[in-house]
Amino acid sequence: MASLTYSSSPAQSNHSTELRIVLIGGRESNGGLKGKSSAGNFILGQNVFNTSRRTAQSEAKQQEVFSRRVTVVDTPGWWWVYPREDTPKLDQIEIQNSVHLCPPGPHVFLLVIPVSLHLPELVKASLKQHLELLNADVFSHTIVLFTAVAPCSDEEIEFRIRRNPVLQWILQQCGNRKHFLNISNREDRDQVKKLLEKIETLITNNGFRHCSVDRSQGETLRKEM
Repeated sequence: MASLTYSSSPAQSNHSTELRIVLIGGRESNGGLKGKSSAGNFILGQNVFNTSRRTAQSEAKQQEVFSRRVTVVDTPGWWWVYPREDTPKLDQIEIQNSVHLCPPGPHVFLLVIPVSLHLPELVKASLKQHLELLNADVFSHTIVLFTAVAPCSDEEIEFRIRRNPVLQWILQQCGNRKHFLNISNREDRDQVKKLLEKIETLITNNGFRHCSVDRSQGETLRKEM
C-alpha cells in the first residue's frame, strides 16, 4: 500500500484561492463523453484533455475558474470489475504519480462515475485495491462525481443509488459526498461553481490538509515490472 501523508496549510478562509483536484475512476468499454477527461474539461471550461483516446499518462492542467486557480489532474482509468493485478503496472505508476503533478499535493480526489453505469459487486474490491495505490484513508478526501450527457434530476440520481447497493457502499465510504455534472451543458457554469464550493467545504472539514504519496512506492512498482 502506498504511504499517503497529509500536510496542513496555514489557516485560510472558506473561499480558497487555489484548488488542486485529482480525477480518479474506472473506464468504460465504449469510451464516450462521460469520463474523467470530459469532466476535467468541463470543470476548467476548456478542452485541455484529449477525450478521443484512452488516458495513458497522468496529466495536469490549470485554469482560472471563478477567481480560483484550479489545477486538475487526469489519470488512467482501470476496468471497474477487474482486480488491480490486471491493471498494467505502468497505469498503476501513473495513478500514483498523479499526486506529484499538483504540488505540494491534491486537496481532493473526484471519483468519476457515469450516472448510467451499472456497478456490480466486483467493483467494491477493485476500487479498494486501486485506491490502495494512494492510501486507505483516501475516501475521506473523495467526492463522488456523477456525470451524464443529458439533464438528470436529483430524484433520478437518488433512485439509481437506491437501486444499486454498490453505489450506496461507495457513497458511505466517501461520507455521502456527491455532485452531478451534465457535461453536455457547457453554458451552465453554476454546476462547476457549486462543485468548487463543495470541495472547499471538504478542505475546511479536513483541516486544510493536502495529500502526497511517498515516491518510493512508485519505485517498488517499477521494480516489479
